[in-house]
Amino acid sequence: MTKKHLDPQKHRILILGASGYIGNAIYKELGPYFKTYGTYRTPKKVHDANQQFFHYNLEEDDVYEILEVTKPTIIISALRGDFNAQVISHQHIAEYVVATGCKFIFLSSANVFDAYSKFPSYELDKTLSHSVYGHFKIKIENMLLRLPKKQVVIIRLPMVFGANSPRIQEMKTFISENESVEVFPNLIMNVMLDKKLTQQIHYIINRNKQGIFHLGSSDLVHHDEFISNVLAIITEKKVVLKNVFTTNDDRYLAVLGKYSKLPKHLHITSEEVLEELSK
Repeated sequence: MTKKHLDPQKHRILILGASGYIGNAIYKELGPYFKTYGTYRTPKKVHDANQQFFHYNLEEDDVYEILEVTKPTIIISALRGDFNAQVISHQHIAEYVVATGCKFIFLSSANVFDAYSKFPSYELDKTLSHSVYGHFKIKIENMLLRLPKKQVVIIRLPMVFGANSPRIQEMKTFISENESVEVFPNLIMNVMLDKKLTQQIHYIINRNKQGIFHLGSSDLVHHDEFISNVLAIITEKKVVLKNVFTTNDDRYLAVLGKYSKLPKHLHITSEEVLEELSK
């Protein structure tokens, strides 16, 4: 990323959920360049000693207090937790966005399209979900789409992988306990790498982008093939795969970019995700 575009004085960034996997990756990427704050739920010594981190319990605390202290120009939500509590929290953030003119970057999911199984999904496609998780993400998205367009970025993500990602850690646990790993042979998807995602978000901030972004690999893969390749990288053991068929036909859960495109150096393929995992 060309450093001439970085302006550390311009923004104060608050990452909600900065102690989580993706939130922490974003914090590490943006921290050296911007005044960056984060929230954590479970106390750790590094958080207690760091004046940039604030304790925030989604179900008990009011996000207003942290907003008032940090006065962010950009809020990034990588929150996890109770869906109803998240809706209330995001309503409060939306009010703050309107009142202050700050920008809101929301991490959404490919699951907002999980009712559409016959094709991949693009930025302007209508959302429709059969899952509780997807329905929840749609609710937040719709709330944000009513805000001024220049102040909102919605990032829809497929499965995100990285050396320390929860999915990789879960696989390692299954391997150590000699349990099978579930795969979905009929699922066609795209994937994402944590490091590339944080670079893309950095670019979106630097260039003051707005709107909906589908940040996933530019190609599509079958879930069972991709997971088999990941397993071959992380273990030499023979792992038993448990095939799960939710339908007799191929179904898609993929978010591809058509309208909000990023420069080529920020694109990634599923093969490049695997290469990064093998380092």
